[in-house]
Amino acid sequence: MSTPFPKTGKVERKWYLIDLEGKVLGRAASRVAAILKGKHKAIFTPHLDTGDHIIAVNAEKIRLTGKKLDQKTDFRHSGWPGGTKATPYRVLMEKNPQRIFMLAVKGMLPKNSLGRAMIKKLMIYRGSEHSQQAQKPEKMEI
Repeated sequence: MSTPFPKTGKVERKWYLIDLEGKVLGRAASRVAAILKGKHKAIFTPHLDTGDHIIAVNAEKIRLTGKKLDQKTDFRHSGWPGGTKATPYRVLMEKNPQRIFMLAVKGMLPKNSLGRAMIKKLMIYRGSEHSQQAQKPEKMEI
């Protein structure tokens, strides 16, 4: 007996629409990361990208539990001396809530070229409108 491996070009990818309104950040991000990896499919293989595309809407209405809005910060560094920038999540939630969800999902994906390919299949929108109607996404409850 031999184990059949899926071919990279023959993987059938679906499009899913996920509404983040009222969802807890970490729980939603872990479910989305599993779908991007393809862990929900029977053909899942760790060294191949077998996942599906995700369209996440209402990122501005995602929930953070506890005191994370005030205590958690987004750290960035420009590479230059003194180039550290720290933004509290409360400010980031007003300016760019998509970044919060993107960072949460990205942290749960592999840290290599495979993970970079997986994160490109995630589209995050601040409100309820999105521009992927042509792909006919299926609604998915997480």
